[in-house]
Amino acid sequence: MQKLRVAEIRERFLAYFERNGHTRVASSSLVVANDPTLLFTNSGMVQFKDVFLGAEQRPYLRAATAQKCLRVSGKHNDLEEVGPSPRHHTFFEMLGNFSFGDYFKAEAIRFSWELLTQEFQLPVERLWFTVFEGDAEVPADDEAAQLWINQGADPSRVLRFGRKDNFWIMGDTGPCGPCSEITVYLGDDLSKMRPEGVNSDDPDYVEIWNNVFMQYDRATMQPLPRPSVDTGMGLERMAMVLQGVRSNYETDAFVTIIERVMAELGSDAAHYRAHFANYRAIADHARAVAFLIADGVLPGNAGRSYVLRRILRRAAYQGRGIGFEAPFLAKIIATVIDDMAPAYPELVARREFILESADAEERQFLRTLTGGIARLKSVVDQVQAEGGSLVAGQDAFVLKDTFGFPLDLTQKIAAEQGLQVDEAGYDQAMQAQRERSRAAAKFTRGDDAELWSDRGLPATRFIGYDTLVTEATVLALVAAGDVVAQAHTGAHVQVVLDQTPFYAESGGQVGDTGKLIFDAGMVEVSDTLRPVPGLIVHYGTLSAGSLSVGQTLRAEVDAARRTAIMRNHTATHLLHRALRDVVGEHAAQAGSLVAPERLRFDFTHNKALDAATLRTIEARLNTWVRADGQVSWAEMSYQAALDSGAIALFGEKYSDLVRVVTIERGAETASASFASRDSRELCGGTHVTSTGQIGYVRLLAESSIGSGIRRIEALTGHKAEAWAEQQAQALRELANRLGVAPNLVVERVEQLLGEAKQRQQELNTLRGRLARSSLEQLLEQVQHEHGVPLLAAQVEAEDVARLREMGDFLRDRLGSGVIVLGTVIQAKPLLLVMVTPDLVTQGYHAGKLVKALAAMVGGGGGGRPDMAQAGGKDPAQLGAALAQAGALVAAQGA
Repeated sequence: MQKLRVAEIRERFLAYFERNGHTRVASSSLVVANDPTLLFTNSGMVQFKDVFLGAEQRPYLRAATAQKCLRVSGKHNDLEEVGPSPRHHTFFEMLGNFSFGDYFKAEAIRFSWELLTQEFQLPVERLWFTVFEGDAEVPADDEAAQLWINQGADPSRVLRFGRKDNFWIMGDTGPCGPCSEITVYLGDDLSKMRPEGVNSDDPDYVEIWNNVFMQYDRATMQPLPRPSVDTGMGLERMAMVLQGVRSNYETDAFVTIIERVMAELGSDAAHYRAHFANYRAIADHARAVAFLIADGVLPGNAGRSYVLRRILRRAAYQGRGIGFEAPFLAKIIATVIDDMAPAYPELVARREFILESADAEERQFLRTLTGGIARLKSVVDQVQAEGGSLVAGQDAFVLKDTFGFPLDLTQKIAAEQGLQVDEAGYDQAMQAQRERSRAAAKFTRGDDAELWSDRGLPATRFIGYDTLVTEATVLALVAAGDVVAQAHTGAHVQVVLDQTPFYAESGGQVGDTGKLIFDAGMVEVSDTLRPVPGLIVHYGTLSAGSLSVGQTLRAEVDAARRTAIMRNHTATHLLHRALRDVVGEHAAQAGSLVAPERLRFDFTHNKALDAATLRTIEARLNTWVRADGQVSWAEMSYQAALDSGAIALFGEKYSDLVRVVTIERGAETASASFASRDSRELCGGTHVTSTGQIGYVRLLAESSIGSGIRRIEALTGHKAEAWAEQQAQALRELANRLGVAPNLVVERVEQLLGEAKQRQQELNTLRGRLARSSLEQLLEQVQHEHGVPLLAAQVEAEDVARLREMGDFLRDRLGSGVIVLGTVIQAKPLLLVMVTPDLVTQGYHAGKLVKALAAMVGGGGGGRPDMAQAGGKDPAQLGAALAQAGALVAAQGA
């Protein structure tokens, strides 16, 4: 058996299958494109799902991959098992070979046998093989069993199992079939091998490879005309076997990461052995975090973003459990990037963004962790005091909602105290919140999806790429919220046509407006939406005449408004490309608004763009505009679009046939010192035909709208020119007011600001002198109670800080004594008591004095023996309270 490192295993696997006619295919993203049934890629076959279903063609029939995978739920993937278990992971790599109607069982089994016994030199006598035993619906897979024996397997080690272990189903429909798994025995004594160990929990038996034979149609269970093969081998598990260790975490996939954790913590081997679960979880989670952020996922409160947040925060909490007090995860993730960059260059391209994003999320969590733990501790104490064993679901929900505690973290902390969490109650609280959110999000057209569903209407034919005017027929009509056959003057209507040039709001682009004109009547269209897929609805007011279903009319889009929208949409694509060029490829679109008046673009980035960077981006945009680069679009398959380098937006769902918009650089941009690539994106929106039609782009503002998300707002064309003229006019007016030329305005303003600063300093000096003088006068009011100097007075102070400054000054000047100051801030009384150190040693206590005084003004408070403050509710009693200071001081000295 060869002892190979992870990188060598990966490469040998892929190279072997390349030699055997397979195309080496790059790993797809962890974020699954066009599959709403999956949050993340969880196996090697996910990127080929449509190929297996016959919905997509690839230019090859054989493929081999090393696929990034993530699993956080489901069979054998409880997040809490990651760390304690030697083989559970969130992120892992799956090696696989695939046949799309090409070879089948004989070749697949031969490949597996050769790779394991010859390439990896696993001892044949340690290998076990399983096949499907058959049932009433599907016969036993005797063919696979015999093929293993033909390769040289001992017949006694070819075992048969049922559907649970050896039959694979994609879903209710589609391909399915038997599978054959390969297990290796890791025990020291071959004589102790037994069939019962296979597919059991015995750690001496490890399943290393699964061959799935897709040979039946799930709907009919009839044989497929072209059966296929899908195999999967866990890289980390294979490394464990080949490196002769008993835990995946002892392989080189994790050792370097764990050693970095130990180095950062300053721990030793004994500490690792005592807390191995924490170290393992941190190492695993650091890999998951690095790859998720590299693939465009950012921490958040829903979907994929929430999974990332859970994993990252669990790692941070595990770190706290072994002694980390300050943020540390970014340093560990840096080691992950260094270790895995040769195989996954996207980690290097987005290194800075990955580290910054992870660090920001960890710091945010640590800020809330202390408060959250305190809240949970009080809940736990109460449950235990009442003799209970269950933390209420509502309490767990509050911890998530207020302190960002994922449920599994609350469960972990509760379990440490011997308690469980009421998951059903938690789910109810979450559902109630979702319902409140849905209710709050409802707006005028919020119920339109329900209104238009199941009406039996054909999809609206959109012809607005080619024309802004067309004849059309009314297919359906809504007035006053009801489906009607006819509507009359003054009605607010929704109109569905058989075809339309009106673009329906989508992909950030607002809907078109315009007119629907017919004999003696007109609908003024104020918006166009798509409430259900395929159906375009025109919203407007019937300003004249009566409109009926079946009527023919003329649909006219507001051309000037559409042109402005097109300028802004094309400029949005240019901005996206420029951001990726200047800021980095991680600057991916996270949202947009394309309106006629302006454009707004949200993108992933962790810090503000400085003025110089914004100027660089704006210069790129306008150079591209002047270059008059051609804008073109073409329809192609989704996969062909990706293969062409087109950008698919994160989180968007695309059909099999997509529209790709390409914007060429043009001659001027191509020769510019900052050469940029063409812009190529999947987009169904409307665009100008050349960048010169944009005219001019002006960036107005850049800001943060959330963790890791920045926003740029911009104008184009006439709007940008008008804005520039307004700014120029304002500059001219300011120059006139200052009596200088426009180019000297900044210099003159800086001069005036300097003079103002000097005057303010002089004013502050005078105020300080006056304040000290008034405080000196207060010292004349010092009384003596039992030999203790006491100054009790009401003063004017604008805030608490100023009151303390006064107290400090008087205490220092007094030398020995008690200071009691009162003031009124925002209609509420405030008291400050200070006691000099010599009197503290004699038993005088500022905290006790202020507590008694505060009670007299309807408040409370306390503090240290030398200084304390308190607030109240009744300013009218402040004078009376100060008058009692002497008696209270005397009482402390008695």
